[in-house]
Amino acid sequence: MISTSRKGWTKDASCISFGMYIAFVIGVFLWIIHGINIQDYNVISANSVTLVLASAILSYKIRYR
Repeated sequence: MISTSRKGWTKDASCISFGMYIAFVIGVFLWIIHGINIQDYNVISANSVTLVLASAILSYKIRYR
């Protein structure tokens, strides 16, 4: 179970390394390209969902530095 403080959710992303998340997003994107090349829809769909979620986190990291 995820608990929050009395203040609620924070937008603090200081514990996430910017360089690591850039590398992660690029790596997931390359896996999507690989999935397209081998025509494996499971690889494409799983990595597409991961890319959307990781991009959202990365956008928070950029926006709330």
